[in-house]
Amino acid sequence: MATGEARFPEMPEIAGIRLGTAMAGIKRPGQRDLVVIEICEGAHAAATFTRNAFRAAPVRVAQQHLTVATPRYLLINTGNANAGNGEAGIAAARDCCAALAERVEVLPESVLPYSTGVIGEPLPVERIRGGLDGALSALNASGWSAAAEGILTTDTRPKGATTQVALSSGTVTLNGIAKGAGMIRPNMATMLAFLATDAAIEPVRLQQLLREGVEHSFNRITIDSDTSTNDACTLVATGCGSALLNEEDIAAFRDALIKVLQTLAHAIVRDGEGATKFVTIDVEQARSEEEALEVAFSVAHSPLVKTALYASDANWGRLLMAVGKAPVEQLDVERIGIDLNGVTIAEKGGRAADYTEEAGATEMAKEDIVITIRLGRGNQKARVWTSDLSHDYVSINADYRS
Repeated sequence: MATGEARFPEMPEIAGIRLGTAMAGIKRPGQRDLVVIEICEGAHAAATFTRNAFRAAPVRVAQQHLTVATPRYLLINTGNANAGNGEAGIAAARDCCAALAERVEVLPESVLPYSTGVIGEPLPVERIRGGLDGALSALNASGWSAAAEGILTTDTRPKGATTQVALSSGTVTLNGIAKGAGMIRPNMATMLAFLATDAAIEPVRLQQLLREGVEHSFNRITIDSDTSTNDACTLVATGCGSALLNEEDIAAFRDALIKVLQTLAHAIVRDGEGATKFVTIDVEQARSEEEALEVAFSVAHSPLVKTALYASDANWGRLLMAVGKAPVEQLDVERIGIDLNGVTIAEKGGRAADYTEEAGATEMAKEDIVITIRLGRGNQKARVWTSDLSHDYVSINADYRS
């Protein structure tokens, strides 16, 4: 179950990037579950990773590899997270990097590993080894769609976004794919996302742009409030196209990057496990952006709010509850106003005088819902995207290993 349009975009080639997929039998027979992304020499890479204390072995290995070598290959497997496996998991991730490095004649540290799937199960290294030749033989510059399918777990559809940016020195392309449907409250990144551009961007600037983009996209979505052990977002700039030469170029590329990242983030929410609603939560008139985010996530994480959304039940008291429990000091409820798709449902600490149950029910029945909360405390604001909580979410996760 998912909301919104399911069309995967036409993804143009990015000079210096090739992608290959294989069916290695890691996830289940007959499904793509191994992806290799080849990066040309001279490219730069930036990445953000989960802040979960139990970060998975591939995250730890990728972080270490980034400090000693320039990435030439990304190695991604689904069906197994290689998390919670201690030193054996680290060794397994390194073994897979070494196996790929040997085949393509690069340093093992030039390979970044990524895994997603069941936590606590040993990584099937031999199956990954066995799938490498197939993934390498499939490498091609048009492999974005197949790669987007190859990184899925409980997702119901692949997720991609692309755009072109006009710079003072020419036009560059930016592509991105992502996966994620559950265990989503990113903290630095989403489950897995991979982006590439042919722009020439120096490493420090690239990392700054990615961190800013992630902060305004993946760090603003939540499905179930759980931060994965495997979250990673990687951006590669091959340098085969035009360069960012001035502040206008930087601003244009930043805007395009945020647009692509937000498109991917929205796609994750729309494909959230069991999702039937796409919900935007706008908090306005806060004293700080942090305060606005606290309120927004308090609403987005409330099981009572999320189940009311699923039922299309205009139980506006649950919204008041969720706003009130946010850790905001000296919150004056008499100043708070709440709208549902533009219909004012609460003001001055209670039900709006002209609000009707029928009007609320009409808006709650829609697939896309915007909840606007005015705190009456300042001029700062924040936006968060989330989904509802359905019977299917429980079933998907109860049966995940069955």
